[in-house]
Amino acid sequence: KRFTWWPQVFLGLAFNWGAWMGWAGHFGALGLVPALLYLGGIAWTLHYDTIYAHQDREDDATIGVKSTARLFEHRTHVWLSGFAALSTLCVGAAAALALSGWALAVALAGVALYGADMARHLRALDIDNPETCLRLFRANRDTGLILVAAFALAAFF
Repeated sequence: KRFTWWPQVFLGLAFNWGAWMGWAGHFGALGLVPALLYLGGIAWTLHYDTIYAHQDREDDATIGVKSTARLFEHRTHVWLSGFAALSTLCVGAAAALALSGWALAVALAGVALYGADMARHLRALDIDNPETCLRLFRANRDTGLILVAAFALAAFF
């Protein structure tokens, strides 16, 4: 965190590795679908962890720690909107490439709810209120559960 303004990218690269591993384990190969899931997961990580980083923005500045929260400052909503859109589009595209019929419809409904939940977070976000940032960061657990539930339900069709 002292040598880059983008530590959240490294977190995203590590946290979302399961997209590659799960796909390769199940299908025995890699391709565009896991790449889209991976990119979508990284964008989501940038979304929620930048919200989290805003809690410590002033302390980080004092001790010289870099983060996307400090980099984006009051342009955070614009950046987070882009990350939310990118994540939603990538996950939706992955579903469209991997599924069809009712399974696709269920998955895309979940993807839409996933994107809407991130948009709801953005409307509520006050980057200068650490309590709000923590609450919205924690709310991303449910954001992820929306997507997991939709994909799990889609598997029944």
